[in-house]
Amino acid sequence: MTKYNQFKKRPSLKKYRKAGLIAMLWMSACLFNSCHYLNVVPDDVATLDYAFRESAQAEKFLFTCYSYLPDYSNFETMPGLITGDEIWFFYPPLDFNSTAWQIARGNQNVVNPYLNYWDGSNNGKPMFQAIRDCNTFLANIGKTPNLAPEQRDRWIAEAEFLKAYYHWFLLRMYGPIPIIDKNLPVSAEPSEVKVYREPVDSCFSYIVNLIDTAMVNLPLQLDDQVSEMGRITKPVAAAIKARILMTEASPLFNGNASYANFVDNKGRHLFNSASDPAKWQKAAEACKEAIDLCQAQGYTLNHFQPIVNNYNLDSAMQIQMDLRTAITQKWNSGEIWAASNSMANNIQRFAEAFLGFIPHATQQRAMYAPPLKIAEMFYTQNGVPIDQDKTWNYATRFDLDTGKEANKDYIKTGYVTAQLNFHREPRYYADLGFDGGIWYGQGVYDIDNAFHVEGKAGQYSARTQASNYSITGMYAKKLVNFLNVNQSNGTLQIQTYPWPIIRLAELYLYYSEALNEVNGPTQETLHWIDLVRAHAGIPSVEDSWTQYSTDPTEYTTKDGFRKIIHQEELIEMAFEGERYWDILRWKEAEQMFNQPIKGWDITQEDAKAYYQPVLLFGQAFKLRDYFWPIQEQDIIVNHNLVQNPGW
Repeated sequence: MTKYNQFKKRPSLKKYRKAGLIAMLWMSACLFNSCHYLNVVPDDVATLDYAFRESAQAEKFLFTCYSYLPDYSNFETMPGLITGDEIWFFYPPLDFNSTAWQIARGNQNVVNPYLNYWDGSNNGKPMFQAIRDCNTFLANIGKTPNLAPEQRDRWIAEAEFLKAYYHWFLLRMYGPIPIIDKNLPVSAEPSEVKVYREPVDSCFSYIVNLIDTAMVNLPLQLDDQVSEMGRITKPVAAAIKARILMTEASPLFNGNASYANFVDNKGRHLFNSASDPAKWQKAAEACKEAIDLCQAQGYTLNHFQPIVNNYNLDSAMQIQMDLRTAITQKWNSGEIWAASNSMANNIQRFAEAFLGFIPHATQQRAMYAPPLKIAEMFYTQNGVPIDQDKTWNYATRFDLDTGKEANKDYIKTGYVTAQLNFHREPRYYADLGFDGGIWYGQGVYDIDNAFHVEGKAGQYSARTQASNYSITGMYAKKLVNFLNVNQSNGTLQIQTYPWPIIRLAELYLYYSEALNEVNGPTQETLHWIDLVRAHAGIPSVEDSWTQYSTDPTEYTTKDGFRKIIHQEELIEMAFEGERYWDILRWKEAEQMFNQPIKGWDITQEDAKAYYQPVLLFGQAFKLRDYFWPIQEQDIIVNHNLVQNPGW
């Protein structure tokens, strides 16, 4: 466990504060009607002066700033994982807090918003409090004596990055936000307390400039990889900057005519209504800078190299393991920033299918279920969409076929399953569990004897009780460490891993997307997407489309390639929490999140009856849903905080 994790849950400090400090914190907290006394002093130290009296205490305060980072693998609290259309559950849900899923079901509200990261309520973290703690650290670290200049500079840079990141986290959720550059003094006038939301362009500029400032003194790499993993480096900052600028350049924030009339009580327009192509150029440059920086530090697309040699892998299974371990192998070469404060544990219990064990493991849930639309999103083995492949029969995809020896790495030989599961790309088999699908690992490392899913009614992977089953018949295998083992005593032994916040593959795809928006589908544009496709075991875009697509020239136009790169990103980043945000930034949510959620008919024993798509939910997304609402009480208290449109 890295050092800053121990401060993730600190006792609330409610006493031993100087009167002046209390007044200052109260004023600052009441900016957003939170009025919670800030927990800013580590280890129950009485005053800020003491907190910065020596380097050890000051470093603990820095770790307090880190402690606000979201729990990225916690689908109950992390926006993006189950707030869209990527994962579904039976209703009413059991065994987990469904707050986040209520957003996907269209139940967001202004009275008590779900995942309220503005105020830190209803399963949200208090991000403005996080920013204020960063400001407190930056204002006081200069008081710490006997601190080496290079150490002080690094800590300042880390706090600056975190401050920028917390602003960014709020910006992506809420759109225009107040910029809290410094905490208010005790002498602040009432008018200063009632802050304004700033235009989105100003917010992006502030955040990016702060990251640029931080990057000067951030280390290129971590010297102590045992105790410091998860802390901020130059490559981390550069990669996040690229993600931020990609979002700024995208249609939701760049020329969003739908929000042209969104103004505050000063008459300021909070969104630009005219698209600026220069933002794509800026994003492309940031992506290339991040890629160069990461490659210089040895980051590469992940290749699975087992520590022991008892894994029986042929070339097809090697590709699957390259893909699976890109997520589940700790600190692999393709992870630029992984969250050591968020070790994936519970999400694995929910994602792993029951694999031949009856009774089922007591801790296992097996209910983190991708809908049918996600299965249909993946390419064929030829690297094109299933409705475009000339060699793949889209019309008969729900008909039955039987697993053969040639498919043994993917489908159990002799098992009857849907044609949808045959002749798909390696990511389909690495990322998804499905009825008849091979599930390598989990204690069995011989392909010929590997586990497989049996999901029809009455079979061992199927529903056996009121809870703990996949409502769609599919599973997010990508998130499951292949080293997890069901033990003979009925427990599931989980090998945790730090959740990947951003990977090198995503940077490559970002760069390809940005280059297309700037110059169209040039050879340079194609190069970066093709690196990801090669790693995934599929042909280049040019080869796939010219040889197999019913629209062989689609990739040669900017609009056509935009469609291709969008689908590539959704496939590569599936289940990692970015699909939701990408669909929002592309302003495609009103199309994508207004489609029916479907799955297989899991109540059926017969294969033909089982493989009939059934409607699970009619999802509805409105224009207002692009951004979270601010809690209405905050708007009442501070009339300068104009509410998001539609709320």
